[in-house]
Amino acid sequence: MTESEHPHTGWEDPEPFVHPALFYRTPEEYLAAVGGFVTSALNAGEPVLVAVPGPRLDLLREHLGAEAASVDHLTLVDMTEFGRNPGRILAGLRDFADRHPDRPARIVGEPIWARRSPAEVVEATRHEALINAAFTGRTATILCPYDTAELPPAVCEDARRTHPVLWENGAQWASPRYAGPAAVNADCDALALSPAPADARSVVFATGDLGDVRHHADTWAHEAGLDAPRRGDFVLAVAEAAANSIAHGGGHGTLRLWADPSSCVAEISDRGRLTDLLAGRRRPTLDSADGGRGLWMMHQLCDLVETRVTSAGLTVRLHMTLPNRPAPR
Repeated sequence: MTESEHPHTGWEDPEPFVHPALFYRTPEEYLAAVGGFVTSALNAGEPVLVAVPGPRLDLLREHLGAEAASVDHLTLVDMTEFGRNPGRILAGLRDFADRHPDRPARIVGEPIWARRSPAEVVEATRHEALINAAFTGRTATILCPYDTAELPPAVCEDARRTHPVLWENGAQWASPRYAGPAAVNADCDALALSPAPADARSVVFATGDLGDVRHHADTWAHEAGLDAPRRGDFVLAVAEAAANSIAHGGGHGTLRLWADPSSCVAEISDRGRLTDLLAGRRRPTLDSADGGRGLWMMHQLCDLVETRVTSAGLTVRLHMTLPNRPAPR
């Protein structure tokens, strides 16, 4: 911390929306900061959502005690399930805030932990940046803990860019490295996806070919070992992506299918763009007609959705975990 960072203690909310990154090293530091934040909000009668990985959730439950953990305005969820796909988290946070329109929402969200895959970390970093666009002007505080003892230094450096406020050792200050959501989103898009394997199955499609796309995806996923319910979700997500390519990506696209050690992967590329930073991260209304509905469905159905917008167009990569091969935790 430098002299220009002007540390101060306590929670002082200068604006309706506050989004701090909390850097912690030990369980004791975690409980002092996160436990204190939750207890303070509960004492004020404010609704609280805590979405953190299971071991941290257990730690907080024990710290808060049975009486506090059972109050009706406290919601506790395991982030390894709630946020298995990082692109699904933001809609859940907004849904929670929307359920309490007349009261400040207090949220603890820990979307990055040590065993996240590199691909998940990129999309979770994108999520952290987009929180700032989704909640601007709303009365809410979203506290995001980062375990500096286990996470790579680069992840903590990204946190300084995605959070306007930093908190460490009881002090809070404005991040001098904060970048707006558009800048961080562009940086994520600039990171190359891992290359598809040479033996990936490739299908070029255009208007009128959605039935063939579904058939190819279903047949391939069956051969790859997806069970019927997961295969249905996978095929639906692929079909939504292909439909978006036809409607918004120049009328055609390319589907590639392959399996990695833990999941089935479908990649859909076209000449489209994502002009809305929050596309797919808002729960759509019934009359949504801008492409966001299909991308939102992909996020709900899949275990990971990677997106890249480049000068060549849009690439969407969908991951569905294979049976008996748990997603990275």
